Amino acid sequence: MSDFFEKVSSQVDPFKKLVSYIPGFSGYVERQNRRDADKLLRETVARRFEELWGRTSQLQADMVGAGQISYVDDMEKAALALRTFIDKISTAARGYSGMFDAVKINEKELEAIYQFDAAFFDLGDQVKSALDNVEASMGDEAALPAAIRNITTLARLAVETFERRSEVVTGSR
Repeated sequence: MSDFFEKVSSQVDPFKKLVSYIPGFSGYVERQNRRDADKLLRETVARRFEELWGRTSQLQADMVGAGQISYVDDMEKAALALRTFIDKISTAARGYSGMFDAVKINEKELEAIYQFDAAFFDLGDQVKSALDNVEASMGDEAALPAAIRNITTLARLAVETFERRSEVVTGSR
């Protein structure tokens, strides 16, 4: 995750570099870079989950095509939870507050936010595996319901994890 911060930090324009010599301003620039890094990281997570959501929708279409219409509603629950997560993480407040923001986030809270964000990448891998399992179970009437429940559980876990992340950002935990 530090690569995101380093990527943003390396793109500091000469003006910001010059002004960073002003006492107190360098901390503000660093906070702004961290906010930009947080936004970049969340956009990356959202893109990965966007791909997974697309695959979920495709599996629903495959179920219809295979005559397994009774499972489409169950897959829709997973798709809705993934869409909810994508929407929430895409529109979330940046993870590091600005100089005059009402909510101040310190290094400790920022580290916790980054830990949540790393968990999203792990959850993305788990969702991908769960979708692989749904796809492999398409012809197996006994295994398909459990595979769909697993993807739904993971999608809901992503939303719940995001809610916990929001508590760190707002300081309401």
